[in-house]
Amino acid sequence: MGEIKNRNEVEDKYKWDLTKIYKTDKDYLKDIKKVDKEIDKLTIYQKTMLNSPQDLYKTTKAIFDSARKIDKIYTYAHLKYNEDITNTSSLKLLDKAENLSIKFNQNTSFYDPLLLELEYKDIEKMYKEYPLLKEYKIHYKKAFRYKKYMLTEQEEALISKLSKAYSDSETIFSTLTDSDIDFGTIKDENDKTITLTNTNYSNYVKSNNRRVRRDAFINLYKTYGRYKTSLSKLLEKEVNQTVTFNKLRGYKSSLDSAMYHDELTKDVYNSLIESVSNGLKPLFKYYKIKKEILGVDELHIYDTYADIIPKYSKKYTYEDAKKLILETLQVFGNDYINNIQKAFDEHWIDVMPNTGKTGGAFSGGGYDTYPYILTNFQGEFNDVSTIIHELGHSMHSYYSRENNPFEYSRYSIVVAEVASTVNELLLAKHVLKTSKDLEEKLYILDRLMSLFKGTIYRQTMYEEFEKFLYETAEKDEALTSDILCDYFYKLNEKYFGKDVKLDEEIKYEWARMPHLYYNFYMYKYATGLSAACQIVNQILSKKEHATENYLKFLKTGSRMAPNEELKINGVDLTKKSVCDNAIKMFSELVDEFEKTYKEYKKSSGDINE
Repeated sequence: MGEIKNRNEVEDKYKWDLTKIYKTDKDYLKDIKKVDKEIDKLTIYQKTMLNSPQDLYKTTKAIFDSARKIDKIYTYAHLKYNEDITNTSSLKLLDKAENLSIKFNQNTSFYDPLLLELEYKDIEKMYKEYPLLKEYKIHYKKAFRYKKYMLTEQEEALISKLSKAYSDSETIFSTLTDSDIDFGTIKDENDKTITLTNTNYSNYVKSNNRRVRRDAFINLYKTYGRYKTSLSKLLEKEVNQTVTFNKLRGYKSSLDSAMYHDELTKDVYNSLIESVSNGLKPLFKYYKIKKEILGVDELHIYDTYADIIPKYSKKYTYEDAKKLILETLQVFGNDYINNIQKAFDEHWIDVMPNTGKTGGAFSGGGYDTYPYILTNFQGEFNDVSTIIHELGHSMHSYYSRENNPFEYSRYSIVVAEVASTVNELLLAKHVLKTSKDLEEKLYILDRLMSLFKGTIYRQTMYEEFEKFLYETAEKDEALTSDILCDYFYKLNEKYFGKDVKLDEEIKYEWARMPHLYYNFYMYKYATGLSAACQIVNQILSKKEHATENYLKFLKTGSRMAPNEELKINGVDLTKKSVCDNAIKMFSELVDEFEKTYKEYKKSSGDINE
């Protein structure tokens, strides 16, 4: 799409409109001062909060009102900063927003401990005395879920201090792997020497040049192998800390704690692992096809990251992208389409790359702003898919905010990837249905198969490993580097099957994974895609009320537990059928790819020539 421009050289039609939040930075700074004074006054509620139902209401309302204003302030600063991170004035704005947020947290830290001095039955009595308090009924119920795991005031203070002292594992890991470890150099496709990093590794391991992807893989993981003892100690420290604190609070296990926090049961976690373990056959077929098309004697793990189909050459203008997105999303009806049109017309989206702009893409915004989107559009199909993916997030946010008060407008992280993945799948399905170009179809199918391989299978494998970590620690057994490497290698044997040559270096991959420091996070990727598959199938098969139910789901916010929200769509994550159906979709994609590839070879020869 040409040379990257400076921010002031990008046409306004490709920029988001942040003047809808604040007309100028001066207006932003005025609001900062005003809200700062309000935050100072919040501490007075500590003395009065429990005096009466009216006082509890006033305290809760004042805190949420301030939080809403900070949400707007932070949104503006965050977006301004990300449009050009070299702009020092934007960095100053962000610093002010972050400082305001820290001060707010400090001045309201009294709220939860005081609230939980009560019993929920006390709150229920207050509803009768002061019905306005019911406005926050869901908030109170969620807060009191944790009361049984609360300790005494002195114990909570001690745990808080210990948590701060021991909460640096992930930061140390990130600093070490992103900054301090030297992964050496490799030669790229043009025989140019490049410095390999944890960040650029993903580009080179996907290279169509086998020598490049092999060198990237071997160099990266051999380096991790040299640090395996230190990294295993760091991970063991993180796991043992989590296990200890969860035991002190009375959780049966760290998995129980994580699932309780997500308002789910272990059935969700265990049924996912069971389904995927029983559904490996289509994955093995996928690898067999990949081996045949790449034309290699042995399919190594580093080969599995290469695209089967070379990058498809079709280019899209932004106008092309908008047209294709609107065509795809017609299935949701007029209201949804009108809001998508608003996203384009009202400049919710910052489209083009510019010097200093944050890479990648995200959906942001706050309760009182547009659900803004940042992308770096360069005319590839992947860029179109990225926009429709982020629009899924933004429409979820839009409907959640439009249909809920501020305190219930943020949906759970458990369902965060559902709406975006629904949109992404619908786009791919739409192109597959309407395209007459076999190469285009193969390219789309290849992308989809990679999505399922990485999201359903790999993330579930990582979760099996994480489950092993915590179960081992909970038995007071050591997590040495050799134990971690051996178990991780066995899991790869299970998930790659007989048609993939297991490179020894894969046993060090655990040492590279930041999500192991997030406490049972990765399963959400797999369940999110699984739920999206079922919703897409229902919509495209025109199941009665499927679209209507999906839009209800988007409007729910955080008023319901995540699995109860998904049940609006007929999706129950505790049932194996959800993941089973996603695996069935993957299997159908593999079969469709195989059939289409044969047609392509018959009509035009070998695609890799």
